[in-house]
Amino acid sequence: MPVDVTIVGCSGSFAGPESPASSYLVQCEHQGRTWSIVLDLGNGALGALQRHIRPYEVDAVLLSHLHVDHYVDLCGLYVMMKYVPGGPGRDVLPTWGPAGTGEHLARVYGSVDVENVFGVFAFHDLSDGAIFRIGPFTVTALRVRHPVEAYGFRVEAEGRTLAYTGDTDLCEALTPLMTGADLVLADAAFVEGRDAVQGIHLTGRRAAQAAVRAGGVRRLMLTHIPAWNDPEQCREQAQQVWSGPVEVAKPGATYQL
Repeated sequence: MPVDVTIVGCSGSFAGPESPASSYLVQCEHQGRTWSIVLDLGNGALGALQRHIRPYEVDAVLLSHLHVDHYVDLCGLYVMMKYVPGGPGRDVLPTWGPAGTGEHLARVYGSVDVENVFGVFAFHDLSDGAIFRIGPFTVTALRVRHPVEAYGFRVEAEGRTLAYTGDTDLCEALTPLMTGADLVLADAAFVEGRDAVQGIHLTGRRAAQAAVRAGGVRRLMLTHIPAWNDPEQCREQAQQVWSGPVEVAKPGATYQL
């Protein structure tokens, strides 16, 4: 069975005029039903996610790190699940994130009763190299290079592989993350010749370099491009290194692996 990847939001660092911030819906048919996981839920993403699925019906949420453009709409999902008339029709929602994600979310939401949050989400701490299963999906978390604790996700199902870098600069973890992937969703928030600071984001060129180094990557797709960037410039910089076509994530689009 195919694996579908829907770009719920792909704007970098903040919601843009045409896209929410980072969020990706990954779905696969398995044992008679559709399994759905969400990679990140940045600002603005919860609204767009409702075009594709009732959010409280997803099987798990995976948060790459705790910058607002990757997780903050979990606050809205908390409200949706806790107060939807008739209840969400499910138990707690499995949620993976960096250590302390639950307490962090409770503070951001403003709840004085942390148990409210823990009564809606079942939090699991990520660690470098951790492997876990959600229905047909086998997920490997790899610690990447960003100013806060951050992870990339390698998602495998039905013989197909999605690699999602989250936010990162070049690092050794990108090789096992990307090797042999059918699709790489690569951070490309920075622009060569403009953004000199290291250890935060990839450029299109550096994303392509990482994919070439990993080997076996079938499709390279740039994402997390801020609204102030020209996506075509990012794509052209990647194309200097990548021999095949370089794609740019489009909000609302679904890609089949």
